[in-house]
Amino acid sequence: MEYTRNLSSNSLLVMARGPKKHLKRLNAPKHWMLDKLGGMWAPRPSTGPHKMRECLPIILCLRNRLKYALTGKEASMICMEKHVQVDGRVRTDPNFPCGFMDVLELKASNDKFRLLYDTKGRFVLHRLKNGEEKYKLCRVRSVAKTKKNVPYLVTHDARYIRYPDPVISTNDTIKVDIASGKITEHIKFDTGIMVMVTKGRNTGRVGQLVHVEKHPGSFDIVQIKDKAGHSFATRQENVFGIGTHDADGEPRSMISLPKAKGIKLSVQQEMQARLQKEK
Repeated sequence: MEYTRNLSSNSLLVMARGPKKHLKRLNAPKHWMLDKLGGMWAPRPSTGPHKMRECLPIILCLRNRLKYALTGKEASMICMEKHVQVDGRVRTDPNFPCGFMDVLELKASNDKFRLLYDTKGRFVLHRLKNGEEKYKLCRVRSVAKTKKNVPYLVTHDARYIRYPDPVISTNDTIKVDIASGKITEHIKFDTGIMVMVTKGRNTGRVGQLVHVEKHPGSFDIVQIKDKAGHSFATRQENVFGIGTHDADGEPRSMISLPKAKGIKLSVQQEMQARLQKEK
């Protein structure tokens, strides 16, 4: 009892202050793919437009994925020399969080990448060509008005855009020009559009939105069908529109997709594909 009394009296001296600055490797998100024995610590993402569990710090992009740096110090030097741009802005912080749909540009090597998910829920740095780095797709999180009745919207990457088109609503997707920050196109969230799953067990899968089930007071469920003919369901909040459909009703993506094209293979199909590669 005496120990607890002393502890409570000195609690103001012992209590931690401010945000946490460290992250242990075992607590890091699994999709970062850090090995257990590579050290005790992992880079903790700085405060930014994406959540810690839904981002990939620049240092991991340069060192672990692209292999442009051998150590964290080399990755920091690359950032400090202003070689790295995220969505058209120079980022010197090696722990800056890059998230889904962000465009990573390296001016020295003229390489451009977009962060997407593969069918196993891991981030993929997808190489861009044909001017794809000039725009990005953003999901509309909320639409509201300020105290002075100025309409605005907030996107999944924390963009604040004033005076949007009144047709745009929550869950829609907008195409944003990175240089100007203006909306150039708009995808209405409706059946028939092409979507990618960004959360849950189906992360990274791409297909056509078939049906939306409304559940007032609970989570709305959407039915999706991929090009292989497989159907699956997920929550509406986990879905990100990436394209519309053409005149024939076939879905058309506004961005180029990674190698698997968002089609998830079964364990047996993966094994057969691996055996064919070995042959």
